[in-house]
Amino acid sequence: MQLTHYTSSFKKQKHPITLVCDNITNAPNIGSLFRIADAFGIEQIIFCGDSIPLGKRMTKTSRSTEKYVNHKVETSINDVIKNLKTTNHYLIALEITENSTDLSQFTLETDQPLVLVLGDENFGVSESVLKECNSIVHINMYGNNSSMNVVQATSIALYEIVKQLKF
Repeated sequence: MQLTHYTSSFKKQKHPITLVCDNITNAPNIGSLFRIADAFGIEQIIFCGDSIPLGKRMTKTSRSTEKYVNHKVETSINDVIKNLKTTNHYLIALEITENSTDLSQFTLETDQPLVLVLGDENFGVSESVLKECNSIVHINMYGNNSSMNVVQATSIALYEIVKQLKF
């Protein structure tokens, strides 16, 4: 018999992870990020940018999870990153760079609260933010395209990171 979220035995828990979104402005992506954040028990999402669409188009894909996931909107990602660093967070950028580590080879070696930095849908994580991160991870791509949708990439990254958390 198929189980529902009412009949499954999944234990609700929060993970010490904050998603920081750098100018992610596609409403369906934002809604889906709320859903995946809820599914993985993420502490909070911080959306950074000038015009973050948290309206009706976003709620079509969020399925009301924006009511349960702690979130806020800030204008400057650089200020957010600086603040998180001073409060002892470990920053991981999800981006393909010359120095990034394959996510499947990445080992989490900290007990600090985590931040997963997600880049702009078109331009990725900015160079200034990458310089502030403790680690940069990427997902190997085996097809013709060199990137994937931010929500799918976030889902894969959160699965790998949550798997490594020790409680």
